[in-house]
Amino acid sequence: MDVIYSLIPGMTVFGLVFVGILIWAVKHGQYEDMEGNASRILLDDDEDAMLRDDTATPGVKKEDEPPVHP
Repeated sequence: MDVIYSLIPGMTVFGLVFVGILIWAVKHGQYEDMEGNASRILLDDDEDAMLRDDTATPGVKKEDEPPVHP
């Protein structure tokens, strides 16, 4: 029973700290863009870089590229 007397105030303080952190996060815009990061992680930046780099296509030679002899 003595443990309850220390747990109740301790959990009350813990709850108030949690609510305070939540209020701070909402006021400082931490929850503004909930969909942006979720969408951005699905996009693959490597494919865009490969499309911009014309040497990334295997089997296709440039016109000024000399033939390769094994």
